[in-house]
Amino acid sequence: MTDHHDADGIVGLTARARAWLAEDPDPQTRAELAGLLAEGAVAELADRFSGTLQFGTAGLRGEMGAGPMRMNRAVVIRAAAGLAAYLRKNAPGEGPEPGLVVIGYDARHKSREFAADTAAALTGAGLRAALLPRPLPTPVLAFAIRHLGAVAGVMVTASHNPPRDNGYKVYLGDGSQIVPPADAEIAAEIAAVGALEGVPRPESGWVTLSDAVTEAYLARTGAALSSGSPRTTTVVYTPLHGVGRDLLTAAFARAGFPAPAVVREQAEPDPDFATVAFPNPEEPGAMDLALAAARAASPDLVIANDPDADRCAAAVPDPEAEGGWRLLHGDELGALLAVHLVRRGVRGTFAASIVSSSLAGKIAAAAGLPFRETLTGFKWLGRVPGLAFAYEEALGYCVDPAGVRDKDGITAALALAELTAVLKAEGRTLTGLLAELAVTHGLHATDQLSVRVGDLSLIADAMRRLRETPPASLAGLRVTAAEDLSAGTPGLPPADALRYTLAGHGPIAAARVIVRPSGTEPKLKCYLEATAPAPAPASLRPARTAASSLLSALKHDLSELLEL
Repeated sequence: MTDHHDADGIVGLTARARAWLAEDPDPQTRAELAGLLAEGAVAELADRFSGTLQFGTAGLRGEMGAGPMRMNRAVVIRAAAGLAAYLRKNAPGEGPEPGLVVIGYDARHKSREFAADTAAALTGAGLRAALLPRPLPTPVLAFAIRHLGAVAGVMVTASHNPPRDNGYKVYLGDGSQIVPPADAEIAAEIAAVGALEGVPRPESGWVTLSDAVTEAYLARTGAALSSGSPRTTTVVYTPLHGVGRDLLTAAFARAGFPAPAVVREQAEPDPDFATVAFPNPEEPGAMDLALAAARAASPDLVIANDPDADRCAAAVPDPEAEGGWRLLHGDELGALLAVHLVRRGVRGTFAASIVSSSLAGKIAAAAGLPFRETLTGFKWLGRVPGLAFAYEEALGYCVDPAGVRDKDGITAALALAELTAVLKAEGRTLTGLLAELAVTHGLHATDQLSVRVGDLSLIADAMRRLRETPPASLAGLRVTAAEDLSAGTPGLPPADALRYTLAGHGPIAAARVIVRPSGTEPKLKCYLEATAPAPAPASLRPARTAASSLLSALKHDLSELLEL
């Protein structure tokens, strides 16, 4: 009986694969799937046809290949047709002309094809589509939506994911990424799309935008700076094989900064990301070439963008660090930009995600500015009313929400270069300013435990175990509050996350742990924060030592608790 059912399952699986093959518009994935069928690769076929790649608040993101569980032209065409159906019902445009959708793409494998398929499907559905002129950073797409009065935007990118991945981010007319319930409504429209032959895809009818839109974006980048501020910062820069180089160097030239020295080995867009294991500046080793260039050139600052240039990482000279350069944590960079904007006189609401350091809230409070905490992701941060500055610890910063209501690694780099120049003129440094903030507000040390898995069910099992049996203590500190955010909390919608508040002891004032699955990668992430008073410069070193020891102990305990 078991063999009979297995045979039936294989027959059904093969039938689904052959039906997919018959309508796949891409010769490359057709050949790939035909090869799997010819080989009888049942396990691989089962993996690819076990369901469909789910459309959510991060849009689509996954490994490229044939089948409904991969990123490919057939999946993208269905996504575009579903998006078009949603827009025709909810954002048809104003006046006699149908709504405009702007489409951007990066330099990854298939990005250009996915963008063109999107333009064709949107045009076939009666909407207007406009392609950005070439592979460009995600912030340009976010800017272009509002600049051109579009009803939506699509960015084809997998950001900092491995080379085998690609993705599909959807923005609405406010220039922010989609949030519930729009994601579920678009997903329902995608699920309702029938055979691909029923999706009209004309060969023309959309427009390719000129460089006027990139010129407008570059003109806007100046809003990230103060008029008359010093522009002396020297920079070593890496785009990590992505699309950020041309716009970042142009923005620095317009602002009057010295031309950044671009890391030669990583200067050109390369969808295979030849010099890095993961093209993410947070990953160990990703910035090694930039740091080596900095040791040779002795600039004021090292800056890195991720491949679609919506994130910004930095390293600063530090004689106590290995190799003389210290990578800044995302939270440290967030605090530096926050205090810089405060001192520039920027007014409005400051915001950070729940997994980011609590220091930004204290900086805002000390300046008499409102502060909002949101769920992770700029889909939430970008929608904060009256927003003046937003950041999250994963190197995402929004320093000009009137221009780009999303994270923008280019304007963040400009603002950081300006702050560095201001401090240099005063005989101060970024590390010195971080020390001043610690003395004023207490030391805020953060770290992260990130576990990558091959089977997503392991993450679900770990979250279930934590919900069923919350820890009573971690790293010797008592858990005073264990919150399950899946039911929502005051001011926050539901999220698959757990938050633990820990009592202070000895030199530690308090600690916090948040556990959540990544929204874009097969990872379970734990975000850690420890705070310690440091009322004088002399107390900074023991405070750092105590906080660092606690963070290490938290990572150890969580590793054992998660069983991954």
